[in-house]
Amino acid sequence: MNAPLTYDPYAYEVHEDPFPIYRRLRDEAPAYWNESLRLWALSRHADVLAGFKDWQRFSSRFGVSIDAGTFHENASATMSFLAMDPPRHDRLRALVSKGFTPRRVAELEPRIRAIALEYLGGLRGRDGCDFIRDFAGKLPMDVISEMLGVPAADRAMLRGWADDMVHREEGVREMPKAAIEGGLRALHYFSEMLSERRRAPGNDLTGALVTAEIDGDRLSDREIIGFLILMVVAGNETTTKLLGNALYWLWRHPDQRDRLRRDPTLVPRWVEETLRYDNSTQSLARVMAADVELHGRKLRAGDKVVLLVGSANRDERVFPEPDRYDLLRDTSASLSFGQGVHFCLGASLARLEARIALEEVWKRFPDFEIDPAGLVRVHSVNVRGFAALPMAFGRAAS
Repeated sequence: MNAPLTYDPYAYEVHEDPFPIYRRLRDEAPAYWNESLRLWALSRHADVLAGFKDWQRFSSRFGVSIDAGTFHENASATMSFLAMDPPRHDRLRALVSKGFTPRRVAELEPRIRAIALEYLGGLRGRDGCDFIRDFAGKLPMDVISEMLGVPAADRAMLRGWADDMVHREEGVREMPKAAIEGGLRALHYFSEMLSERRRAPGNDLTGALVTAEIDGDRLSDREIIGFLILMVVAGNETTTKLLGNALYWLWRHPDQRDRLRRDPTLVPRWVEETLRYDNSTQSLARVMAADVELHGRKLRAGDKVVLLVGSANRDERVFPEPDRYDLLRDTSASLSFGQGVHFCLGASLARLEARIALEEVWKRFPDFEIDPAGLVRVHSVNVRGFAALPMAFGRAAS
């Protein structure tokens, strides 16, 4: 007999393995109410997709994290347009999207590969490394930092603040002190950086945002700072976790590693199946802007809702044998980057970074092994991945 169904996004056991409870939620309580947290959880693919598309009723104006310290009307100060609805969302996104056009992203490939090769070159002569500390945590931060114009000397510091901002303590539902301090430090840092760019814009994305204009409309300091913080957290943390998850799940599935050995051109499929199977963003919050009846339950205006992306991507109603990791799977229905007006602005950049990084890692270390005793998971209500991933290189590629 099953234990009573309880979904607590703060519970460490959920962070370690959320997928069994996701299945129960989909089957037993697709519109689940957690009384103590006063929130709904939607777990089926159809409902998560509808929530993404229906911004008029599933509003983003309180942000995407359920934490009391961030889920409020002023969430856009640190979450930028993730915490906005149209038309304000559309205005800001139109201005910042100039830095993420397909052409601009494609032009980054040589530089991304050069950064990857630089860090991999630093591993020569070693038997192994911590994949997160020595590679996956550095590459995305360097890419984002170069785009924004953050000096190399400041990047490790910024990444530490970003880590602090997403980490949650066991049994604590409020934002930890370290998370609050990390956010305040990032806010101060980017305020100072923006002041410098106002004096001398420079040839980077921050400088472009300072001068960006559409029909006479320009960004305020608050809007730019919110976007810069969003880039450092969302644009860095999620890609770091994607790289670690990809390595881990390929190691856990030798049949798929053999498939990749036979056909290294499957690296992009490796990226896409990892995004579906164990996405670095597991959930995104919304606030109800109107009453909605779903699965016999009434979600009322003002209620907090989480859209469980990680569950939707394992929904057997959409994906045959969803718990099987398969590089040849059709992932076109994956919701890993959202849908609708909030479809992830950085999706193409994340895919490009992941493809290049994994291509270069695979060339050098096809026989890598992972030490399960040294694995350390991130504990977050939104992000899933590893804080430490010890990797032995095995026989290096010739």
